[in-house]
Amino acid sequence: MKQVANKKDFTKSPTSDGRSAVSTVGRGKIISLNSQPTFTKWQDSYLNLYYGDVLDYYAEWETPTVIVSDGGYGVLGFEGDSSNYSSLPQWYEKHIKQWTKYATPQTTLWFWNSEIGWATVHPLLEKYGWRYVNCNIWNKGKGHIAGNINTQKIRRFPVVTEVCVQYIFEPKINGMLLKEWLLYEWKRTGLPRKKANEACGVKNVATRKYFDQGHLWYFPPPEMFEKLSNYANFYGNLEGKPFFSNDGEVPMTREEWAKMRAKFYCPHGYTNVWDRNSLRGKERITIDSDSNKAIHLNQKPLDLMTLIIEASSDFEDVIWEPFGGLFTASIAAKNLGRKAFSSEIDWTYFFYGVERAKE
Repeated sequence: MKQVANKKDFTKSPTSDGRSAVSTVGRGKIISLNSQPTFTKWQDSYLNLYYGDVLDYYAEWETPTVIVSDGGYGVLGFEGDSSNYSSLPQWYEKHIKQWTKYATPQTTLWFWNSEIGWATVHPLLEKYGWRYVNCNIWNKGKGHIAGNINTQKIRRFPVVTEVCVQYIFEPKINGMLLKEWLLYEWKRTGLPRKKANEACGVKNVATRKYFDQGHLWYFPPPEMFEKLSNYANFYGNLEGKPFFSNDGEVPMTREEWAKMRAKFYCPHGYTNVWDRNSLRGKERITIDSDSNKAIHLNQKPLDLMTLIIEASSDFEDVIWEPFGGLFTASIAAKNLGRKAFSSEIDWTYFFYGVERAKE
C-alpha cells in the first residue's frame, strides 16, 4: 500500500539523531525547518523506496537482475560514509554479502566509485564471486574543474572522472565454473572430444571455444548447449546418465542454460568512456528554484543510469539501488518499465528523492 505523508507533517520536530532537514511546499519553494521522519516507505506500481539502513530491507526485496551501487566513496561525503578509501572494504563487505546471497547467474552489478575506491573494493568483490567484466569511465569534462582548482599548486592532474564498473555474479555448478563443468560433463560421457563438433554441426567451434579452459572460452548459445546435451545423453556411457544435469535427475533445458549468464545488450555507438558533463540545469536537484546549491553533491545523470539498466535487464526485471540518494537509478528503472527497490539512510535525501519520484 502506498504510504505518502502530508507535506505539512515534515514541519513538526527535530530528527531523532539531531540532523536538520528541510521541507518543501510545492516545487521550487523551500522552508528551512527541523523535521522528523513520518514514514519509512513509499511505493507506486514500479517503485519501492525505503527510509533507513538498507541492511534492514534486503530480505524483503525481490530477486535482482541488476544492482546499481553508488555508496561510500571514502570521502565523508554523506551520512554513514567512511573517512578514507582504505576503510571501504569494511564498509562494503556487509552489503556485498547480501548481494551475493540474493543474486542469480543473471545478475549484473554496476559499481560506481572513484578510481582508488573501486580498486580498494575490487578484491573483496572477487572474493564473494563477482567477476569483473569492464571498467566504464564517466568523463565530466574540463568544465567540472573550472574555477575549483588552482592548477599552479596541485601536484597531480585535475580529476574529472568517476568509474562505473560492470560485474556479473559468477555461476557455479557442483562447485565448478561453467567452462570447467562443460568439459567435465563431456569427459564423463566417454566420447572423444571431437564428437562435440559433430554434435553441434560445426567444424571445430565446440572443441576450440565451448571446451576451452582459458580466456578463449565462449558461452555456448542455448541451441548449441541443447545439441551437446542431446548427443551426450544419446551416445554417452549408460552408467553416467544424465549428462549436463544440475540436479542429477534430468538434463538442463536450453531455457535453464540461458539463465546461467547475465543479460547484456550492447548499445550501438557507445564505448567504455562516457563523455557527459556533470549535472546542470533542471535535472540538478537544488534547494530552491533561485539557488544553485545542490541537495546531493554527487547526483548521477539520469541518462547514464538509463544506459546501464537498459543494457543489462529486460522489461519488468527487478533493479536494486541499495544506496538511493535521490533515487536516480530507481527512476530510470521505472521509466524503462522495470521494478525498483531502493533505500536511503539520510532523511533529507529520502524526502527529496520521494518528491522527485512523485513528479
